Order: sequence, then structure tokens, then C-alpha cells
Amino acid sequence: MLTEFQRHINLKFPFLKDSKLLIAISGGIDSVALIHLLHHLNFDISLAHCNFQLRGSESDLDEEFVKKLATNLNIRCHTISFDTNAISKEKKVSTQMAARDLRYNWFDKLVNENNYKYVLTAHQKDDVLETFLINFTRGTGLDGLTGIPEINNNIVRPLLVFTRNDIENFAKENNISWREDKSNASTKYLRNKIRHDVIPVLKEINPGLMDSFDNTLNHLKGSQNIIKDAVDTLKKEATIFENDILKINIEKIKYFDNPKAYLFELLKEYGFSEWNDVVTLLVAQSGKQVFSKSYRLIKDRKYLLLTEIDDEDSTQSYTIHNLNKDFTSNDFTLKFKLDGGFDQQSSSKKLVSLDFDQLSFPLTIRKWQHGDFFYPTGMKGKKKLSDFFNDEKMSILEKEKAWILTTSKNEIIWVIEKRLDKRFQISSATDKTVTISFMK
Repeated sequence: MLTEFQRHINLKFPFLKDSKLLIAISGGIDSVALIHLLHHLNFDISLAHCNFQLRGSESDLDEEFVKKLATNLNIRCHTISFDTNAISKEKKVSTQMAARDLRYNWFDKLVNENNYKYVLTAHQKDDVLETFLINFTRGTGLDGLTGIPEINNNIVRPLLVFTRNDIENFAKENNISWREDKSNASTKYLRNKIRHDVIPVLKEINPGLMDSFDNTLNHLKGSQNIIKDAVDTLKKEATIFENDILKINIEKIKYFDNPKAYLFELLKEYGFSEWNDVVTLLVAQSGKQVFSKSYRLIKDRKYLLLTEIDDEDSTQSYTIHNLNKDFTSNDFTLKFKLDGGFDQQSSSKKLVSLDFDQLSFPLTIRKWQHGDFFYPTGMKGKKKLSDFFNDEKMSILEKEKAWILTTSKNEIIWVIEKRLDKRFQISSATDKTVTISFMK
């Protein structure tokens, strides 16, 4: 296996040879075998072991084993302990999810503090088959069926071409010892149930299961590449990203025979699960929405609009008691400049000049509300803000994000970045001018 491993590294991961590597080690056979392989080939490696304190004294014995292995091989070793059960309860996630997040967050910290180039994990081919079957039983797309990636950012998995049997043979032939996790024998966990009860039956049906699985994976990955090319083309033709909003052209999506499949590929990374509701937005009335945990998708005329969910209350407002100093919030800054009398200063979407004497304090900055109206410059009479927004062809999300500046009498002074109210324009009768500039 050592020769095959070296050939595999030279072919697929030549960049590892001159890199400083961090190896994730549990103490189990896979990670221990990976360390011996890399050590034999003189790679620059250090170890990282997490004690999740989930198996009592057994977890402590795993840690001691890893430390002893590092000493024997003269390799640097990082260890850390977590109260995983307490953290999973605190964050209201499963123990497995809590352990995963703790592990990879710690790896990131070690990489940053010690200048490691890559983190190597010991996933192997049987892990890929198990993951495939788990995802298959739960329902998934192509991503869930194409296995565990060999490279994912700085995470590298060089053992994916080797089976558990290959690794066991290597360990036994080289008298390598490892720690056996007794919980791996229990079938109360789904992965173990598939490992012990399902896969042996599949291998009985097809003794060449692993080779057949390789062929299936290669076909799926080929299909995945074709789909990726098609989706990349669709993104260029049917989506626009502006002002933190992803806009999806509805007519171009409806052109395809299976718009649901295309929407899934465009939006799968945003956490949506109710895909029938998502595709229904294509024919829904404007204003209809579908939510994931962190995002929302809104039908707005010719587009579906995707944006992160903003926890900020739409009724949030800020009060300005005077113009003696600039005003800054988390979202924007208003700068004030007090001048003398009338001056034909230019206005823009981000800068306006006002008649100071027409202002009544305190001023308020708030989101617009239904029923708001103002007297827009360049127009006759008053206009409802909702009608003004429609004339400006603003999307639902753009309307929600719009800020207005009002007087203490709730008179709209400025629809910020859009239009000034002509009641506050400077004129030849203006004695004192204030210039306000807006910056996000």
C-alpha cells in the first residue's frame, strides 16, 4: 500500500510534499495508518487530536495513545478537550454536529497560529459508500451522492481511493497498533447500522461492490460536471447580483421543462427545504415569500429576490436632536455642514442642501410606512411614498431597505438616496443652509 499511496500522492496531491501539514487523528486505524504512511515518506506533519469526553476513560486513553505515538515518531502533537455534551445542549444541536463544529473550528485556529498549509483527514472509500447510502436513504441531490470531496478548501483526504480492508492489511503487515472505538460496533447509530447490517448484504449480492461503486461515482461526477456547466451558464443569463440581492429572472427559469430542478441548483446552498413552495413562487403574486433558516426568497414582479434575513426590526428608528455632530449607526453615516444663506448647491442621491429654518427638531431617521406621503421635488403636489417607489421601479426588498428623514412633526424631509421634499428646498429667502450627505 505504501507504494500505491506514494503514487497516488504524486499524481493527485504533489503540492503536499513541500507543505506543512496538520493530520487529524482519532487514534483509530484509519488516521493511525495515514500518519505512518506520511511518516514513512518523510512528510512535514504534526498531529491534532480532540478529546470529546464522550466515552469516559476510553476517551482519555485515546488521547494518551495519540501522545505516545507522537513521541515515538518524534512528531509535534496538539490536543484539546471539549465538554461536547454540554456544548451540544447549549447550542441545541446533535452531539455529532457539535463535535464536528468544535473539531474544524479548532483546526482553523491551529492552522492560523502555526502556519499549516493543509489539514489531512483519514476518510477512506468505505466512508464514501456509507455516506452515499445515508444520504440516499434521507433523500438528496447529486451533491449528496457524489461522495466526500478529496479536496475542500484546505482540507485534503488522500485515503479515499483505499478501502478499509486495504488499510487493515497495511496496519497488520507493519505491526501497527491502534485504538478501537467500541461504539463502532453498536448499530444504534445509522452509519454503524449501514456498515454492519446493510453493506455486508450488498457485498453478498455483488462481491465486486466497491468496484461497481467506483464506476457509479465516476458516472455521477461526470453528470455533476455537465450540470455545473449548465447552471453556470444559467447564472450568467438569468441572475443579477446587486445591493446584496440575488435577482432571478422568472421568465428565463420558466422556459425550462423542469424549472424546479434549475431552482434547486441555483439555490441549494441557501438552506431551503420546501422546494414545491419555491417553484410555486414563479406563478405567485408579488410579495409572496419562502424562508430558509437564514434566507428568504420573494416574488417581485419579473424576479425572484434572494436576500439574507435581517433581524433588524422594520420599525427601528434613530433620533437626531441637533446637527452639531455627524450621526453614525451600524448601517450608515449622515454628515452635516451648516452654512450661511442661500447658495445654489448641487444635490445628488447622497447629498442634499436644506433650508435649516424649515426643520423642526428632533429629526428622525426611520423606515418608510404605508400611508407616508411627501412633496417630491420636480413634481406637482404630494405623492404617496408607495406610489413614488413604484414609479422608481423599486423592488420589494429595496422598499424595505429605504430610509427616510423626517421632522418632529413627521414631515418627510428626504427619501434618502432618492428625492428631497420641496418644502425644505433652499430658496432666495433662505438665511441658513444645512448640507446633509449620506454614506453607507
